Amino acid sequence: MSDDKIPVTVLTGYLGAGKTTLLNRILTEEHGKRYAVVVNEFGEVGIDNDLVVGADEEVFEMNNGCICCTVRGDLIRIMDGLMKRKGKFDAIIVETTGLADPAPVAQTFFVDQDVSENARLDAVVTVADAKWLSERLKDAPEAKNQIAFADVILLNKADLVSPDELAEVERRIRAINPYAKLHTTERCAVSLDAVLGRNAFDLERILEIEPDFLEEGHHHHHDEEMQSVSVTLDGEVDPNKFMPWISNYTQVEGPNILRCKGIVAFPNEPRRFVFQGVHMILDGDVQGEWKPDEPRRSRVVFIGRDLKPDEIRQGFLACAA
Repeated sequence: MSDDKIPVTVLTGYLGAGKTTLLNRILTEEHGKRYAVVVNEFGEVGIDNDLVVGADEEVFEMNNGCICCTVRGDLIRIMDGLMKRKGKFDAIIVETTGLADPAPVAQTFFVDQDVSENARLDAVVTVADAKWLSERLKDAPEAKNQIAFADVILLNKADLVSPDELAEVERRIRAINPYAKLHTTERCAVSLDAVLGRNAFDLERILEIEPDFLEEGHHHHHDEEMQSVSVTLDGEVDPNKFMPWISNYTQVEGPNILRCKGIVAFPNEPRRFVFQGVHMILDGDVQGEWKPDEPRRSRVVFIGRDLKPDEIRQGFLACAA
């Protein structure tokens, strides 16, 4: 995960939640950065590029409709084109259609060698509609996937609901995904630092949200269907045990694992091994040295459906060095 890779933010959220509003904020604010934008809308009509403002940004349109079916070929083609123009922009934003499951988009950044060598997934940002999300969670599995997948969630249109309703929607979101950074917004008004350049796969971010995250006996309310499982090991793991275990486990249980991520300490390795995964696809690298006074603690997080917490816990703890 070297620093010369171009960071990519995947922007998702159900129809009408406010993704284009957020995109326009990103493109029009004075931040001195240049973004290449990949947009994709469901249906025959391409996006109205007038909706996406910002003269300096490059907008690339994926014109084959739904991003979830044939996304990879199209996205890889666009990414390859962008890589030939490296240096012309600082980061890439991929806006998915409101009906898309973000998984295939996120997977593209691991699966294709050229793409993964040149770009890294910085964060999945989901815009949720405070007024309608509870309804969508009942009838639209994609809405639930988008919440479960997110590293950052904007709970938008907060001004359209009562404080009680807002608290209830937040509770629903937290039951699906306890780990994402959650911002309550109106018209997607949020500092861009909260959305871009998050390097969200560094689990240190989780400690920003929940300082007691590593305490034993720390429990979350779970959605009936989505779960999250985290396991912490006070010490190092043996890479010769850990690598086969994590790759085998994600192969077997991959369909149920929406996201997994972790930071682990290997013996005699001054840097942390950071990994992330989408379903069966994993990516990991050493990055960032452990600080001298920092406990070399290893931890993994899984978010998905029908997870087996005991199996995950026993499997990971068995990798201790």
